[in-house]
Amino acid sequence: MKKAVVLLSGGLDSATVMAMALAEGFEVYAVSFRYGQRHAVELDCAIEQAKAGAKQHKIVEIDLGSFGGSALTADIDVPKHDNIDELTDDIPVTYVPARNTVFLSYALAWAEVLEAFDIFIGVNALDYSGYPDCRPEFIAAYEKMANLATVAGVQGRKLTIHAPLISLTKAEIIQRGLALGVDYAKTTSCYDPAPDGRACGRCDSCLLRLKGFSEIGQSDPRGYA
Repeated sequence: MKKAVVLLSGGLDSATVMAMALAEGFEVYAVSFRYGQRHAVELDCAIEQAKAGAKQHKIVEIDLGSFGGSALTADIDVPKHDNIDELTDDIPVTYVPARNTVFLSYALAWAEVLEAFDIFIGVNALDYSGYPDCRPEFIAAYEKMANLATVAGVQGRKLTIHAPLISLTKAEIIQRGLALGVDYAKTTSCYDPAPDGRACGRCDSCLLRLKGFSEIGQSDPRGYA
């Protein structure tokens, strides 16, 4: 079987991407990160999701929180809204500087060791919060760099960064996942969950998730405070 490294956060998008990689016949090596995020409950979800078919699952410890600069890693309030119409095009304070660049670099290192030539990431450029490292231009540039910076690339064995959700709406992502049997009760998207893990229902990520389920006439199986 072809090997693939899948970035598995514990969220809705990454769970869907892992299911897609499995459906394409890849042997999945999942990697998650404890990076100082306030919503570390997502790692409990990632552990459960990995049981659905990952060959191996690693949780890597890094400390992006030591730099701060984000409401997810520093003592900064997570913005809350009464409805999704209040979201703007501005890059929100929940953006973690260089997060996907760092995560992909770890995935790339493991892929080299595994002799895997495929990395899957659940970035999305439609129903998302405006993060610069979720755009197609970023993925294309990172893939080009990866093929310059690795032994496999130098030897002509192309590495591919797969971002199969990048042009889908949240509703379309959920539909894909449901068709593949993803259990969304075992995912979390909330940036500021309650101590018991229930989602706040008012942060950007919760609102986008709830919008997606609403558009397909489904109820979100994840608990909300």
